[in-house]
Amino acid sequence: MNFDRLSRGTTVGSLVLTTVVLGASSSFAQELPPGLQKRDAASSGREDVAVAGFATAAAKPEESKDATELKLSAGGLFSGGNSESLALTTSSKLRLRRRDNQFELAVAGNYGEAAAPGEDEREANVENLQGRVRYDRFLIEGLAAFLSTSALRDRFQGLDLRLNIDPGFAYYFLDADKQRFWTELGYDLQYDYRRKDAVDAAAAAGSPIDRSETRHGARGFIGYTSELAEGVAFDASVEYLQALKETENWRLGFDIGLTAAIKGGFSLSTTFSLRHDNNPLADVETTDMSSALSLVYQLL
Repeated sequence: MNFDRLSRGTTVGSLVLTTVVLGASSSFAQELPPGLQKRDAASSGREDVAVAGFATAAAKPEESKDATELKLSAGGLFSGGNSESLALTTSSKLRLRRRDNQFELAVAGNYGEAAAPGEDEREANVENLQGRVRYDRFLIEGLAAFLSTSALRDRFQGLDLRLNIDPGFAYYFLDADKQRFWTELGYDLQYDYRRKDAVDAAAAAGSPIDRSETRHGARGFIGYTSELAEGVAFDASVEYLQALKETENWRLGFDIGLTAAIKGGFSLSTTFSLRHDNNPLADVETTDMSSALSLVYQLL
């Protein structure tokens, strides 16, 4: 056997085969679009993250602010012994938001009575009923226009009806699912229809007043709500109302509350409210303070 001829033949054949394989590989590689050519070498001594062609990234989903909330609460306090007292409070709140539209409805009632030491019969010292309806339209990110209407009947403020109509604008510095911080500015129209006994008391004190009165004013508000931990929520707000004509007529309101979930939609809520009227009716205190411990049930 001629090993020299076999060796030369093998060498020539190998060269031909190698040429064919390399040509085919080059032809196949040229048919692939840029950015799709790939080598699976163990190590090339470099890493590339920018390649030719189109690259896609997962878009961050827009956080939905839609909400449906319905809460019912009720609380009470009874004490006996040297002095007897009874206090009852109840409220319900509904909030609906769908994209750029938000609707809120709230109603509340408070009643209390107490007996002085040594007396058996209790007398009412708290009696009010109130409600509020509000609509918000979100215009751009963080900015909303709103219209709010509230009504109050309070025996011990001398009011058969206090009606407030408040259009304005709200700006949300934070507007997330578990945290909201915002401020409001607007106009306040207040209509008071007073109790007959309050009007008579004012006349007897030498400061006669009309049964009804309308005031025009400005309104400012700051609110904050936050979920401090799983099942624990905190909220606080400050509201200021200033009459435009009679500048001595202004009111300040402050509310703070803490709610802790118990189980199955039930929560315990403790609240504190302060109301200050700089120019109240005769024989009416300028400042009211109240606190309550309530059982809250969230339906939605």
